[in-house]
Amino acid sequence: MKKTVTLFLTVLYLSIVSAQENKVNFKKLDKYYAKMVKDWDVPSAVIGIVKDGALVFTGSYGVKEVGKPAVPNASTNYAIASNSKAFTSAIIGMLVDEGKLNWNDKVKDILPYFALYDSWVSDHVTIRDILSHRTGLGTFSGDVIWYKSDLSSKEIVERVQYLPNAYDFRAGYGYSNVMYITAGEVIKAITGKSWAENVKTRIFEPLGMKTSRTSPKSFKKDDNFATPHAREEDENIPIDWVDWEEIGALGGVISNVNDLSKWVIANLNNGVYGKDTLFSKNTRNMVWTPHTSHQVDQTKKNDFDRHFNAYGLGWGISDYRGKFRVGHTGGYDGMITAITMIPEEKLGVIVLTNGMNSPIMAATYYALDQYLGAEKIDWSKKLLAAKNKGKQKDTRVEDRKKSRVLGTKPSLPLEAYVGAYKAAIYGTISIQKEGDDLKLTFEHSPELSATLKHWHYDVFEIRWDVKHAWFNFGTVQFNLDNNLKVKGMTFDVPNDDIFFEELKPVRVED
Repeated sequence: MKKTVTLFLTVLYLSIVSAQENKVNFKKLDKYYAKMVKDWDVPSAVIGIVKDGALVFTGSYGVKEVGKPAVPNASTNYAIASNSKAFTSAIIGMLVDEGKLNWNDKVKDILPYFALYDSWVSDHVTIRDILSHRTGLGTFSGDVIWYKSDLSSKEIVERVQYLPNAYDFRAGYGYSNVMYITAGEVIKAITGKSWAENVKTRIFEPLGMKTSRTSPKSFKKDDNFATPHAREEDENIPIDWVDWEEIGALGGVISNVNDLSKWVIANLNNGVYGKDTLFSKNTRNMVWTPHTSHQVDQTKKNDFDRHFNAYGLGWGISDYRGKFRVGHTGGYDGMITAITMIPEEKLGVIVLTNGMNSPIMAATYYALDQYLGAEKIDWSKKLLAAKNKGKQKDTRVEDRKKSRVLGTKPSLPLEAYVGAYKAAIYGTISIQKEGDDLKLTFEHSPELSATLKHWHYDVFEIRWDVKHAWFNFGTVQFNLDNNLKVKGMTFDVPNDDIFFEELKPVRVED
């Protein structure tokens, strides 16, 4: 009798599980995503869903490059950008497991050249601090140092000391890419191998991520990869891939849904994939523990029934409809991606796109809600409306164009502005005269070269030589002293990611 009851309960349980699984209609999901990609006007999206240790759904939409017929599939490579930070924290965890490192080790003990805005802070910053964005630097501060530059990771870290703090040490959250570059240097110092080499041998190879890579330079013409796209005047514009391998610890992984599903499965299984253990339970708990908290408005209801929001080590952490949620997003030049997991449900969602108008979270939330049996929300419609509303409110470029004063002239002949300007956090920025215009060049970033056209007074419009994903319009002002001698430059390039105003270059005297 007892065996009969047990068998009955087992069958009932499996029936309930099966019924829950059947609630997710993949044909409906596929149709929803196809419309979503069209509505958002993103060139392409590839979406994967992992459930109970398997990749159970893949959907591919759009084209790899606008104007060309090739379509993506689950093996098409995209840059996953900051989703790579979890790979970096996992490698650090492996080194801790091996006894080669401790989470609370001082960074300066490993990298003697490491320094921040304050000597005491520099001496006390730990591995956990740089991985949880609590060193005191502001969000994205210093990105202008490494963006499209040929500086080595060490040279970038050496320049970080010139960045001002936005918060007191461990008293605020500032999402810091330069601190993940620092983490990559820690990995190199401990192992004697680059971040890229460690990713390949410690993660790609054990998981069988055979087509993932860390540099677009290895692409061959016939390889399966999507093209990045900038967006200008509501049009998607193909742009070139940018090589992030040198600063890969902040976001250098290039991968696809098939390969990333293995990474997700390993994480949902607490570091174990098949018979291979990548990292220990202690590492799993450490990187998924909140280290820096974000405020949640407890006075009103939110869309996710969220009660806490935090950052672990390489992962964002919160609750989602009463379930523990772990995830991250990534922004690369012309590609936006997301990886999200609900560990207790053995559920993961991967979203890869190759455009700047990207529905990554709409796709993610819709999939999660289908599995969790939550209230059906049209996330694509809701988030697209919010994005369009935000775009209408962003009048930074329009306001600057309206403020232009026509009919003015520079205070000095163009030759007077020619010369070398030194930015402590970067290096030399040069101005040359080219015909009736000025030419702007960056010592370490050839792709940031531009022509300067007179805007008004001593302000010149920056007309970039190549298209960029994160910014378009910008100006630079030449600063004069009381004797009309050029002393330096002030950049104004309105965008949310690369802060040229941090440069503050000063004229180098002849």
